[in-house]
Amino acid sequence: MRVYWPGQPLQATGAAPHKDTMNERISQLLAQMATLEAELVTAMHEQQSRMFFQIKGKKVEFESSVKAAHRKLKMNFFMWLVSFRPQNLITGPIIYGMIVPLLLLDLCVSFYQWSCFPIYGITKVRRSDYLVFDRRQLHYLNFIEKFHCTYCEYGNGLMGYMREILARTEAYFCPIKHAKKIMGTHARYNQFLEYGDATDYESRLEAIRVSLGKLK
Repeated sequence: MRVYWPGQPLQATGAAPHKDTMNERISQLLAQMATLEAELVTAMHEQQSRMFFQIKGKKVEFESSVKAAHRKLKMNFFMWLVSFRPQNLITGPIIYGMIVPLLLLDLCVSFYQWSCFPIYGITKVRRSDYLVFDRRQLHYLNFIEKFHCTYCEYGNGLMGYMREILARTEAYFCPIKHAKKIMGTHARYNQFLEYGDATDYESRLEAIRVSLGKLK
């Protein structure tokens, strides 16, 4: 039985090679998963584009027959108002009142990234990758529905934009997984260091920091 005195560094055991092999295998699997996911998203988007629409710059163009069918399906404002659920009207002020904290969060997080990421050497998160407003170009939505969609696009897009900024920040300062299983981890979490694995921590932390400056 080996005894360690307080403050004495732990020495590597014979299990280290197996651990390194497992870590390498996990990294390979994660890389394969990321590649397959990217290919799946691209294939689905290409199929959808061929079937329904084409993207030209910031504009989405439908075939004329599809566009005409969409216009016929659009519910006018008065019919929409009659079918409107009362509970949605009652809670409307609460939902749209959230625009104030959302705008404040947007301002603060954007300022943080703008001011600090260049100092840390972290590539900035492109806002346009997360905040996309294209549902307003759907002809089967009336102007109220388009307004609702725009608000949802902003709120959810902002959360994704903020999440990536915070994920890169966590990867810079503390890229360590949790001991307990947590739900809803961000995309960078799987590349974090294992909980309790202190082997070459500082050098591996520096490697992660350097990689954050090479993001596209």
